[in-house]
Amino acid sequence: MTDEPRPRPAGEVRASDSDRQAVVDRLRLALDEGRLTLHEWDERVALAYRATTSTELAHLMADLPADPPPAPVKTRLVKPRSGLPTALRVLWTIWLAAVLINVVVWLLVSVSTTQLVYFWPIWVAGPAGAALAGVTVGITALRGNRRRT
Repeated sequence: MTDEPRPRPAGEVRASDSDRQAVVDRLRLALDEGRLTLHEWDERVALAYRATTSTELAHLMADLPADPPPAPVKTRLVKPRSGLPTALRVLWTIWLAAVLINVVVWLLVSVSTTQLVYFWPIWVAGPAGAALAGVTVGITALRGNRRRT
């Protein structure tokens, strides 16, 4: 065996790292589409990373459609402007839902008895809301300090 490179047919182009990665990405898509088994995908990926020419890479995709189907459109969710962490937004939403349900029940009881009943939902809204407000102020203050430093 010699250290000389083997002769290549005329017009054959050496593959770049980005060429190899593009083939691996296309093979991953073929696996996701069910066109390749996991074993086939594994073999082809190994061959793609060992490939030295564009012809070798093209051979790995010869039995796959030339153009992959269009990717599904990904919708971007609009980030709320509050700047609160997601966990706090969820907790505030849960608190608000619980308070609204209790106020509606209080209203229904008051209307059905034709007299204004003691406003007991304050005991649901008050303590939990105060605790949640304290946590929110603390976390907001901590996050503000981190941004300044």
